Amino acid sequence: MVLGSPAVAARCQSGGMQQPYEPPRTADGPPRILVVDDDPTVAEVVAGYLDRAGYAVDRADDGPTALTRAAARRPDLVVLDLMLPGMDGLEVCRRIRGDGPVPVIMLTARGDEDDRILGLEVGADDYVTKPFSPRELVLRVESVLRRSRPAVPGRRLGAAGLTVDPAARRATKNGTELALTLREFDLLSFFLRHPGRAFDREDLMREVWGWDFGDLSTVTVHVRRLRGKVEDDPARPRLIQTVWGVGYRFEPTGEDAGS
Repeated sequence: MVLGSPAVAARCQSGGMQQPYEPPRTADGPPRILVVDDDPTVAEVVAGYLDRAGYAVDRADDGPTALTRAAARRPDLVVLDLMLPGMDGLEVCRRIRGDGPVPVIMLTARGDEDDRILGLEVGADDYVTKPFSPRELVLRVESVLRRSRPAVPGRRLGAAGLTVDPAARRATKNGTELALTLREFDLLSFFLRHPGRAFDREDLMREVWGWDFGDLSTVTVHVRRLRGKVEDDPARPRLIQTVWGVGYRFEPTGEDAGS
């Protein structure tokens, strides 16, 4: 059963996304995914695809139940519908993330850009717009989990008062720890590894998100959120600069700042 357009499914099968992989087992077994959707057909199909891909799946059909399930057994990732009865997905995302970092993929029934941006603004790591291909969703789950796994120990990165420890997934500014989402951390790490070099949004989507295609507003929102956490004055960014007609550049000296 496919819950999406043939074009999306064909694109998945053509190699536009990473190939499926064997989910890494934890001490408690395979990664646990919490699927939150009040549409029983969508929830059943998504849970079935994830189960066949090797994940342990919990389900909830409303916000309060989702919070109860997440508190009882912390998921490794949450697939979260935006429109839920009683408590919307945005509030569920805020509360789950308030208890600690956990990757969230938001499902939105509309293609409205405001809905997508709201989901990203509250800390969602990715989103999928309904209708969608369940296989596409599984591949996005795999991609997010890959990037949330502890990195191979390596050297710390640092510049302009910012430090990043890739193995511990810990970032600080002038000694104060930064509360970064998964993608914000990856984005900052990437910038620190490539100071002074300009990247367009397609480059960042490919290198940080691991996708050869996608909604580029995702990059824009994450850059704005990251600026809000690392810049002294986010309205006048000096570190993550806009390169007009190109994209963004991390400039550790803070000179020749864009806006």
